[in-house]
Amino acid sequence: MLSESLAALALALDAANIDYMVIGGQAVLVYGEPRLTRDIDLAVKFEERTLPRILELTKGLGLKILASSPEQFLAKTMVLPALFEKEGIRVDIIFANSPYEIQALQRTRKISIRGVQVRFASPEDVIIHKAIAGRERDLEDIRKIIARQKNLDLGYIRKWLKAIDSALSTNNLAIFEKLL
Repeated sequence: MLSESLAALALALDAANIDYMVIGGQAVLVYGEPRLTRDIDLAVKFEERTLPRILELTKGLGLKILASSPEQFLAKTMVLPALFEKEGIRVDIIFANSPYEIQALQRTRKISIRGVQVRFASPEDVIIHKAIAGRERDLEDIRKIIARQKNLDLGYIRKWLKAIDSALSTNNLAIFEKLL
């Protein structure tokens, strides 16, 4: 069911010409080790025209928007939560607009899911997203990706974690170095 939903989302986003990447647990399944996850996290390029197009797209896919006022919720969180009601699959659509996120959207890798080319964040960008989230599960996901991906661009990861740490006064780079 998840793979069908992921393929349907990819087809709809491509048809609407919306830049996106799969992040979160679904990306970890591709680059790390299998684990239980019942949701889909997508980052989409935030532009003025994106929200109306996403709202139209969700209707066509049978996705229920979980926020009573999508515009207000998006303004506060930059996330639009939705649900494939029939399948019970949560979809979080994250609106990306930082320089890092825009570059990450340009680095996606296409992975075939049910014959559909689905754009996944690169393994480096999944690591960066997971480092920022910083929960224990995220750190374990990073360990698994590092163990399976032998040709990671460590310079790219370090560059962005350093920039993010500087902007947010965090220590994600130090945590990443310990995980290596």
